[in-house]
Amino acid sequence: MTDQRHETATLGGGCFWCLEAVYLEVPGVDRVVSGYAGGEIENPTYHQVCSGATGHAEVVQVSFDPEEISYRRILEIFFTIHDPTQLDRQGADMGTQYRSIIFTHSDEQRRTAAEVIAEIGPLFSSPIVTRVEELPTFYPAEDYHQDYYRQHQSQAYCQVVIDPKLAKYRAKFR
Repeated sequence: MTDQRHETATLGGGCFWCLEAVYLEVPGVDRVVSGYAGGEIENPTYHQVCSGATGHAEVVQVSFDPEEISYRRILEIFFTIHDPTQLDRQGADMGTQYRSIIFTHSDEQRRTAAEVIAEIGPLFSSPIVTRVEELPTFYPAEDYHQDYYRQHQSQAYCQVVIDPKLAKYRAKFR
């Protein structure tokens, strides 16, 4: 029996429903949990985070098998499915809770994030504003936010905002 080692990536790039929908399709990803990180209070609620007063970002925590997909590839997907040049927003979602951020779990992840940002920076017409910080604490979001896209594909938000991100991922990585 092989002992599989799993790693975790914690990423914020707008609404967590968007990131979750994409990463659930990525081969080598075992689990995706929507949640909150980087704020001032313990166990924040969605409504508290949406107020912008807690300092948390909406994030996803992605558990993956590095034998199947690298952390670098996880980040390449991340930079494809959101706009890392928008400060504290993604499209119509505005506020610090929607900031572009990579919360690292190790020095190696921090180095890899810095390398990827340096490599892709010239591909954008504006500077990348994605922050890279050590993960303080991750708080899972409420149950109704988990696996949101699969349960609500017919909703307008899913069709207008999430479907194009899925299409972009599928076109580039499949």
